[in-house]
Amino acid sequence: MARMVIVCKPTYRPARAWGMLLTAWLAASGSTLAEPSIAVRIQQVPLAGFQFHAGKIVWEQLAEGDPLELVREPDNAHDARAVKVLWRGVALGHLPRSDNAPVAEAMDQGWRVWGRIGRLQPHPNPWRRVRIDVFAAPPQVAR
Repeated sequence: MARMVIVCKPTYRPARAWGMLLTAWLAASGSTLAEPSIAVRIQQVPLAGFQFHAGKIVWEQLAEGDPLELVREPDNAHDARAVKVLWRGVALGHLPRSDNAPVAEAMDQGWRVWGRIGRLQPHPNPWRRVRIDVFAAPPQVAR
């Protein structure tokens, strides 16, 4: 089955991301397909905490386009909206605190949320090494 991806401009504001999510949900709910085939890229953000996780160990194995698992951490001592980023089960870091609210809320509401490595760049500043593209698909609509 083909999947439609709706892309937000890189200069989006988090509140605008919800508008895109709502648009995707409305389109999916009117679909005749049993499962929505729409995904929305809601963010392009740097990876936070890369230097504190396994980033250096797996750097040579990472590739642009690699899928990433995003895991909610509501019990995180530093941020109740924390979203951990995993590559092949290995923790690479988190979504930045300044950008994680829409993603955490979508996950809490049952949206399917995932990521991929959007860009890799060797750089002395760890915030500039990895860019994460975050996607979301609405929960399956009850018929």
